[in-house]
Amino acid sequence: MSAAAHAARMDAIYAGQRHIYDVTRKYYLLGRDRLIDDLAPPPGGGVVEVGCGTGRNLILAAQRWPQARCLGFDISSAMLATARAKVARAGLDARIALSRGDATDWSPRALFGIEAADAIFMSYTLSMIPDWRGAIEAACDGLAPGGALHIVDFGQQERLPPGFRHALFAWLARFEVEPRADLPRMLEEAAAARGLSLAFTSLYRGYAWRAVLRRPA
Repeated sequence: MSAAAHAARMDAIYAGQRHIYDVTRKYYLLGRDRLIDDLAPPPGGGVVEVGCGTGRNLILAAQRWPQARCLGFDISSAMLATARAKVARAGLDARIALSRGDATDWSPRALFGIEAADAIFMSYTLSMIPDWRGAIEAACDGLAPGGALHIVDFGQQERLPPGFRHALFAWLARFEVEPRADLPRMLEEAAAARGLSLAFTSLYRGYAWRAVLRRPA
């Protein structure tokens, strides 16, 4: 799927959903707040969210890490409209910058005018990006020395009842969300190719997977 086609599809799905997205997703997008607590950017550092959606996570990151500059982008113009409104209501326009971009083809310099990011995070985005492997590679390449890429997304429900897994995956498919079974292997390959360290954790009996890829200082 081309970037333009993916953008149009996301706009179509979330044109209405964006207005209730945060209320409904808080019950099953688990691990997001733990990820934000772990970002730990240096003073004055840049934090980038890939696929920022409604801006919910960026606002929390800006509040949790007031010394950082928070930046986010999304391929969906509809989601960005909601994000900009939420950021303005939170009074964080001066500390959060938003842009439209493709997760598989971006750089901190091209979108935000910075050389690299000290922390990049992807919260439940890889399961929605057709070229999710390319998105991981692009994010890894945007890291500054000592910087880290933080990921949380759906796992394979490996220690939960099979019926639960079947029902969840069927429901997610309605929104074109596909948990990535090959995520651990792809992360290992991306880390090895770039000399990054990798920490991988299964959360909530496999409901979610959490990973941190870190570039040496």
